[in-house]
Amino acid sequence: MKRAALAVALAVLSALTTAPAASQNPPAPSDSLRVLAVRPGDMVKVQVWGHEELSGEFPVDENFDLFYPIIGAINVRSLTVPQFRERLTHELEQLFQHPFIVITPLFRVAVLGEVMRPSLYSVDPTMTIYDIIALAGGTTPSANQRKIELVRGGQEVRLTLDAPAIGRATLRDLGVRSGDHIVVSRKRFTREDLGLLLQAGTFALVAYQVFIK
Repeated sequence: MKRAALAVALAVLSALTTAPAASQNPPAPSDSLRVLAVRPGDMVKVQVWGHEELSGEFPVDENFDLFYPIIGAINVRSLTVPQFRERLTHELEQLFQHPFIVITPLFRVAVLGEVMRPSLYSVDPTMTIYDIIALAGGTTPSANQRKIELVRGGQEVRLTLDAPAIGRATLRDLGVRSGDHIVVSRKRFTREDLGLLLQAGTFALVAYQVFIK
């Protein structure tokens, strides 16, 4: 009886000590499952510390190939950023020991409309719409900052978020990709328009006075 009671007590004690371990949360998924895979039209910024000749921004062509110095073409189809870093590290380890590499995917996005420096920019997908407008020098006095359009293939892509949310959301969150246009609209009526209208009115008045003489 004593042995039976002892066995039961040990079983209960074992259950109590192992139960918390069973209820622990499962390990979080790897960051590599959540990162952005590069696509044709994207740029990849590669920084190899201590080797400036191997650092730079490299485009991904229509075949998903990235041409890298010394190594040549690397196909990045379906590779996440950590996977690409591992591949590049393996290749560079053939040349020198322990390469330290930082990989940053970049979008090629045109910023157009009422901005100070409209142009094509390489932008980090973690930036916001307002970040890349600031990169373009900010808006002009004629800008309608409440109307910012995302244009893809000549057609406007509707942004479902309101203005404050767009200011917080990253380009990745908004679904922005290489080849897109960020267009800042113009106000319907600006001070410049008023000035032109007054000038036109003055010209018309002068012309009328000359005509009636």
